[in-house]
Amino acid sequence: MPRAASKRERRARRRRGRLAELAAALWLGLKGYRVLARNLKTPLGEIDLVVRRGATLVAVEVKARRVRAAEAIGPAQRGRIERALLYFQATRPGLAHCRLRFDAVCVEGFALPRHIVDAWRP
Repeated sequence: MPRAASKRERRARRRRGRLAELAAALWLGLKGYRVLARNLKTPLGEIDLVVRRGATLVAVEVKARRVRAAEAIGPAQRGRIERALLYFQATRPGLAHCRLRFDAVCVEGFALPRHIVDAWRP
């Protein structure tokens, strides 16, 4: 049974996660995406980043891991993200025409962020 993380470890993990989200937002901005929301909390779930490029609205899950970050997004989490993006789109009439996509950005160690386009489909 794994031991519980100390307060210091939890704080360090949160800090690493915030830095990874910032790196992902900057990286996507350089690729032509516009960040619409960060750390979006809805009644149906939470999304790390909501970005848009053209007529595509994208929910981005950011994972900061040393290795295999993309494997850390499980089916239950994907479902919550999907529902949250549908809710976000439904509450903003100007986005009704956008097609939806689900991406992941993996920040692994000191390497550049890895953008996985269309990481999963509902």
